[in-house]
Amino acid sequence: MPSSDYDSACLPDLLPLYYRRLFPFSQYYRWLNYGGVQKNYFQNREFSFTLKDDIYVRYQSFSTQSELEKEMQKMNPYKIDVGAVYSHRPSQHNTVKSGSFQALEKELVFDIDMTDYDDVRSCCSAADICSKCWTLMTIAIRILDRALREDFGFQHLLWVYSGRRGVHCWVCDEAARKLSVAARSAVAEYLSLVKGGEEMMKKVMLSDPIHPFIRESLTVVERYFPRYALQDQDILGRKESVDKVLALVPEDVRKELQQDFQNEKKPESRWKLIREQALRKQSTAKKGQHFEKEIMLQYCYPRLDVNVSKGVNHLLKSPFSVHPKTGRISVPIDIKELDTFDPFAVPTISLICEELDRPREGDEEEKSADTNDNEKDAAERRKIRDYKRTSLAKYVKHLDQFLDGMARSWKGDLLRKSDLQKEF
Repeated sequence: MPSSDYDSACLPDLLPLYYRRLFPFSQYYRWLNYGGVQKNYFQNREFSFTLKDDIYVRYQSFSTQSELEKEMQKMNPYKIDVGAVYSHRPSQHNTVKSGSFQALEKELVFDIDMTDYDDVRSCCSAADICSKCWTLMTIAIRILDRALREDFGFQHLLWVYSGRRGVHCWVCDEAARKLSVAARSAVAEYLSLVKGGEEMMKKVMLSDPIHPFIRESLTVVERYFPRYALQDQDILGRKESVDKVLALVPEDVRKELQQDFQNEKKPESRWKLIREQALRKQSTAKKGQHFEKEIMLQYCYPRLDVNVSKGVNHLLKSPFSVHPKTGRISVPIDIKELDTFDPFAVPTISLICEELDRPREGDEEEKSADTNDNEKDAAERRKIRDYKRTSLAKYVKHLDQFLDGMARSWKGDLLRKSDLQKEF
């Protein structure tokens, strides 16, 4: 099968192979078990599966990694969603007295979807993306990652590509997992700047003094704005898009700029005129005139689906789920390589299944080693090798590194706690 071509009709044939030989179950379990520190943490976690023909199965839960593997290999879900850790096992929720089955904990999550930016991108719309608008996701990750780490003090952020047109963030720190609905709402509101639906022209309003968080966010936006907005989206080129920008400035300034733009056609020069007008206004007006900053933020600032972040019991698509429409795997993003991350280079299920069949040097020696092992050990070894011989390997490795970082911090916490106990 050609590696770049993905045909969704092949999904029922490919998924059994993926779940049998490629899905990184041990890392996945290691993530959601969180060191086994809290009793029943993994066992009380909700999973939901979307099966062929959109059959949706909620409240799945598993006692062990092995049980999760067997069930996924039996059901071959088209999509996997991860939910909250409940007070009881989700699979037994029908047997629990009404009202006592409660969602207790979950990672603080963020969902950023490119469709929410349709009013500020001209290259694509709806579910389509391209390298020109993907910059918006890069900006979103830069802004939110900095704020969550520096403003809130979180350390363990897992960024994941959704497989089609967006990104998710799982904040895995213990403090984040224990946040109440009110606290989650407060974090989501703090991070939200673009307000109002389609009918609202002006979606960002700044007041004096500008909050330090917004200033920090602006330094990120300013880095990407000239290339993204002025060149790739040409927001000051075509009349229609120029009118949209001018609708965001005060009326007296708009009239002046319309005059100036008749002589000045270059987008970069037009943007310079807008900035000069804003500076002039700021020096004469009593209250803040930050319309050039508001324009930059409206065009580039992350657009969050706050409802996903607010609820403890909200389900979110799992890392390493396969996107049924594109065939791409929902892979972790290495923030150190963010500017070179290419959603179109993310492996599809058809590519990695094809890579499994390619003969490689050393395969014969491995086979003979397998025959000498007992069958279970050989199967385990083969599974580890299987993903390593595909394009999935680097993404699993990134998850491994993320999990190592979490494990180091738990060890540190345990040592600190034992030192404190010794002092008393």
